[in-house]
Amino acid sequence: MVDVTDDTRAKILRVAQDLFVSRGYHATSVREIAEKLGLTKTAVLYHFPSKKDIIAALADPMLSDLEAVIDAANRTEGTDPYRKRWAVIEGLADIWLSHRHMLRMSLQDLALVGPAYHRFRDAAILAEHLIAGPFADLTDRIRAVQAFAMLSDPIVMFADLPDEMLRAAVLAGVRRLLDETPPASAAAPPARSASPRSRRGRPAAMSAEMIETARRMHASGQYSAAEIADALSVSRATVYRHLPTANIET
Repeated sequence: MVDVTDDTRAKILRVAQDLFVSRGYHATSVREIAEKLGLTKTAVLYHFPSKKDIIAALADPMLSDLEAVIDAANRTEGTDPYRKRWAVIEGLADIWLSHRHMLRMSLQDLALVGPAYHRFRDAAILAEHLIAGPFADLTDRIRAVQAFAMLSDPIVMFADLPDEMLRAAVLAGVRRLLDETPPASAAAPPARSASPRSRRGRPAAMSAEMIETARRMHASGQYSAAEIADALSVSRATVYRHLPTANIET
């Protein structure tokens, strides 16, 4: 037998998320959510006493996953900060990809408020601490904050790209920032060296989806042809064949 209360809560959350994504958290009222569902405002408030409670319920899965990744990294076998760092980095990339709509609301509309905001802030501080390492100086700490932002911002800006390609491009950028390669046992495929020798044997053809991704990355002005080639695991020459010939940065 279906629990009507749980079913109504789920419907409220689905409609609220759609409206928050399309119109923004602050521009959407509880009354509009109720009208979209054919309910009274009082009926919505019965399940969620305020709009803050709605966003908290929507954010909970993302925040729980974030906290779980940090906890798992802290429990990583041994005390090697290198492995802890990459456990957090790769875990964050997967979380943001899985919760990209919630992430977009959080970053673009400053939707997280109250306890949800504090959970996000506290988790971010812990993640940045693990990325920086136990003996970090100011440069290391600043770089860790930059890495944390690099994992989320591109996923918001390029949310329409396929997960695998976006993940690869994001992690490639973090690798360059930190100037290191993830451990061989990390969840992501081992990073390729940026040297010319490592590019030998890369595929000489790109699918239509890869071509479109390469063109979007190039049009953004944030990636050189070499970076696009590395993210897509193809040769630089292959990328050149599919990009405009003018103003290509190598």
